[in-house]
Amino acid sequence: MSKHDDGVRLRHMLDAARKALEFVQGRGRTDLDTDEMFELAVIRLLEVLGEAARGVSKTFRQSHPQIE
Repeated sequence: MSKHDDGVRLRHMLDAARKALEFVQGRGRTDLDTDEMFELAVIRLLEVLGEAARGVSKTFRQSHPQIE
């Protein structure tokens, strides 16, 4: 796994997290319960973030222990 691959994964994580925060701004739990499209969008962004996080190399994780 190259540093470039980790960089791409980190960018995907950051983009997905920012977009999720943008989507939930000013909305609450009731919106998740009543707006299926909103719920699915937020879930998908969390999936993108998780998939990207899972792919970050062990070397990168070991060299950046401050990042959970």
